[in-house]
Amino acid sequence: MVRRHRHQRHARAAGRAGRRPRGDPPAHRIRSAGATRVVAGGGSVSLFKGQEELDLTEGGVVKPLLFLSLPIVVTNLMQTAYNLADTFWLGQYSTEALAAVSFAFPMVFLLISLGMGLSVAGSVLVAQHTGADETEEAEYAASQTFTFAFLASALLGGLGYLVVRPFLAFLGASSDVLPGATAYMEVVALGLPFMFGFFVFISLMRGAGDTLTPMFVMFGTVVVNVVLDPFLINGWTLLENAPLVGTVAFPELGIQGAAIATVFSRSLAMVVGVAIMLSGSRGIQIHLRDMVPDTQYLRKILQIGIPASVEGTGRALSINALLLVVGLFSTSVVAAFGIGTRVFSVVFLPAIAVARGVETMTGQNIGAGKYDRAATANYVAAKFLFAVLGAAGVLVFFVPEPIVAAFTDDAAVLAHGTTFLRYVALSFGFIGIMRAFSGGFRGAGKTLYAAAISVLTLAVVRLPIAWVASRGAVPTDLWFLARPDPRGIWIAFFVSNVVGALVAWAWFSRETWREGGVRGTPGSDGFDAEDGETPASGD
Repeated sequence: MVRRHRHQRHARAAGRAGRRPRGDPPAHRIRSAGATRVVAGGGSVSLFKGQEELDLTEGGVVKPLLFLSLPIVVTNLMQTAYNLADTFWLGQYSTEALAAVSFAFPMVFLLISLGMGLSVAGSVLVAQHTGADETEEAEYAASQTFTFAFLASALLGGLGYLVVRPFLAFLGASSDVLPGATAYMEVVALGLPFMFGFFVFISLMRGAGDTLTPMFVMFGTVVVNVVLDPFLINGWTLLENAPLVGTVAFPELGIQGAAIATVFSRSLAMVVGVAIMLSGSRGIQIHLRDMVPDTQYLRKILQIGIPASVEGTGRALSINALLLVVGLFSTSVVAAFGIGTRVFSVVFLPAIAVARGVETMTGQNIGAGKYDRAATANYVAAKFLFAVLGAAGVLVFFVPEPIVAAFTDDAAVLAHGTTFLRYVALSFGFIGIMRAFSGGFRGAGKTLYAAAISVLTLAVVRLPIAWVASRGAVPTDLWFLARPDPRGIWIAFFVSNVVGALVAWAWFSRETWREGGVRGTPGSDGFDAEDGETPASGD
């Protein structure tokens, strides 16, 4: 039972020194924070702030949110560098390889999204326990989350490996694209537990308010991936007919080489992340004794995590379903779609980062009982992201061609990719609004709300519009709508982004998220009453 575990944790705590006040961090953490400062003009200027320098439940909202989010931006930028490096080298390798990874990426996203709800649950639990100054409970939540997330990703990876080829064929991968996409996904499926383990590390550290440490870990692994990519994709002869050793060379593995480089790099990141959490030197600490699977606590994780998985899985399934529409067009359109989605992944980094920051701030402030402060953080984030991404959208709208040209010199891919970016660019600001409020819902434990917004935006709005507008299904001679044209897909992106923002804002304004709180009532063991049910959502 969960109640027994809590009793055991308090028994262990009885033999420890008293909990340190929040404002009195250990010396080694103070020293590590100093590494984020540079000297400018004879003074010290802080570029980043570590966990020990941030109080997310006191003082102003803007600065803590920015300092919490900035390392996430950098971390996500470096994480995106994995995909961009693959896209660049595969684009130089062949158009077929680029199209193959365009088909493979949504399946990667799907596998990760199925298990990602567990990491979201861990982040929310850690954040709310941290806000309530419940260190023991936060550490137990982190330990259990990592155990179940690793087991779930191993199961998903094994199942995914068995269905890779038929699934990609179902999505419409052509005969010249299917072998490469299959080879890429088979490697990723086998390495999924290690890739996912690093994502869990990032989530748990973020819930504790430490976004700086994952950034440093990510940097090292990106360097490894970027270095390995050209060697494994194109092959490279290090020594030829040398005495004693003969010829030493990297084999030319093509798209499979890109997958091996990515899996190997992220596996290193997971190993480092686990070592950090076991040591307890930064962020949150996990304990081997707390990692024994606790099925009762799993119920609590799933209550939060399943809706979050629905959000991510719904997003992934919608992208895969959208590929069915995209795949009806030429390989050039598929490649342009892949380039466009990767460009979006870079442009939307501020939105994703600030949303994760809002998730943590909302969680910690709800844990501390400061609901008005949580609301302020959400509205500030939404306004900021609308302004920043709106400006980025205007820029992309006027100069899309050089962006696409950085990935390919194929004239047809360049033309379709340029059109794609131009149609979607002016909706970037609305993506920021939707992301900000969705982060607030997750932090409040209302993961079902965020899931509903995601499914509505992508499955109910984007996918049907993409099909109808691109297949000539509209009974009109207006514009191009009476004939098959990929521009119908691009229009669907714009419309769904605007609708998603309006729905997220309206729903958050109802303030039903204030009923959130996943720690349980005082004196309980993480569940309300006796039956393990969470409070009603009020909807």
